[in-house]
Amino acid sequence: NILLQELNFLPLKTNANIIEGNALRLDWNDVVSKEKLNYIMGNPPFVGSKKRGISQREDIKNVLKGWENSGNLDYVCCWYKKASDYITGTKIKVAFVSTNSICQGEEVASLWKPLKNDGVIIKFAYKSFIWDSEASDKAKVHCVIVGFDKNVRNDEKIYIFDGEAKQEVSHVNGYLMDAEDVFLERRQKPLCNVSEIIMGPMSLSGNHLILTKDERDELLRQEPGASKWIRSFSMGREFIDGSERFCLWLKGIEPSELRKLPHVLKHVEDCKAYRESSTPTGDAYKYRDIPHLFRPAVKFNEDLPYFAMPQTSSQRRRYIPMAFVNNGMIPGQKLYIIPNADLYLFGVMTSNVHMAWTRAVCGRMKSDYSYSVFIVYNNFPWPSPTDEQKAMIEQTAQGILDARVLYPDSSLADLYDPLTMPPELQKAHTANDRAVMDAYGFSVKDTSEADCVAALMKMYQELTSVQA
Repeated sequence: NILLQELNFLPLKTNANIIEGNALRLDWNDVVSKEKLNYIMGNPPFVGSKKRGISQREDIKNVLKGWENSGNLDYVCCWYKKASDYITGTKIKVAFVSTNSICQGEEVASLWKPLKNDGVIIKFAYKSFIWDSEASDKAKVHCVIVGFDKNVRNDEKIYIFDGEAKQEVSHVNGYLMDAEDVFLERRQKPLCNVSEIIMGPMSLSGNHLILTKDERDELLRQEPGASKWIRSFSMGREFIDGSERFCLWLKGIEPSELRKLPHVLKHVEDCKAYRESSTPTGDAYKYRDIPHLFRPAVKFNEDLPYFAMPQTSSQRRRYIPMAFVNNGMIPGQKLYIIPNADLYLFGVMTSNVHMAWTRAVCGRMKSDYSYSVFIVYNNFPWPSPTDEQKAMIEQTAQGILDARVLYPDSSLADLYDPLTMPPELQKAHTANDRAVMDAYGFSVKDTSEADCVAALMKMYQELTSVQA
């Protein structure tokens, strides 16, 4: 009863101190003088680049004027810029709930580099979590909370929260990690002397050159001569799940032979119609005069073995499933491939070191890994192993492949599910992890994942400073 008596201001009877308007177009000093303010808290709207309206695009253009790649930033970033400008010269503390994309992938450099240069200091951070809703049609939103100010205090404690865990740290960077400020820019070529990753060829056919198993079977029933022009095909999901999909791979077909396959030719005609009706500035329209072919992939020979890795993968998996392909399967654009890759490359890529780097800096689809060649792979600092260390990585990488062979009826999804991963495969990965960590000079016993990423970021800084 005492508590209820103290809440006699409820319900609110006045809106005298409530200002309604577009926060990005208001001068915040007109709302409240910064000298009278201690804290700013909020949950600004999350709107990705593909869902913004005209008004929101104008807001971003005005608020983030002069920022590189501002058009690719989430709408919520405007509040960070407004707050940073507003709190300059004050001790005001700010905390925003935001989409987790602002601390992942390419957005980190685009947002946090100018903010940090402007004096922003992250004082606490809640790593990615799911914000649920009580609505009947609720959609799960993956969020972070970032608290910051511009007040340098050596005695102030800084924290990172991850689920129920709370860690006191010395510094928080834009990836919400206890590490120095590192900004991974989009890089066209690998930082180290390693093979380039390329994207699998795009069909650009409206699926007219892509076949389900039933469609493949029906086409072969009607036209047995088409068999030599049908290949297995895989995007990322089929690659992991082991599900069957096919494509018409008509590279090198003689026009006379194609005309003798009327059912195949019908697929080509439909592909041509699709490309001709597509947006004139798009890739599909560009290839309208060769409707029997996929868009060519650079440096890709479909008859040679290659290393393949899906662009997206569940964050439940400790390792992104990767494999060598030698059966002539055509990879779609959701598969990254490295022609002529070797066991050493496979061993490092599938190691806990590379996965720790990936988890820290990759983009996300919700919370699943969305691997970026330009941010993750091309910026990854590779080790400089001795001949013995390299041979050991090759040996442990082969051990992973050997362990998979023991389960020929299991897909990569089966093998890398945390609940069903075979003990032989777990043991093989552990051995490979140790071999790769040894090549980096990391202590297996004393190096946590956070320590590993911090060390890799330091290597990245050293490598980029030398190249500069």
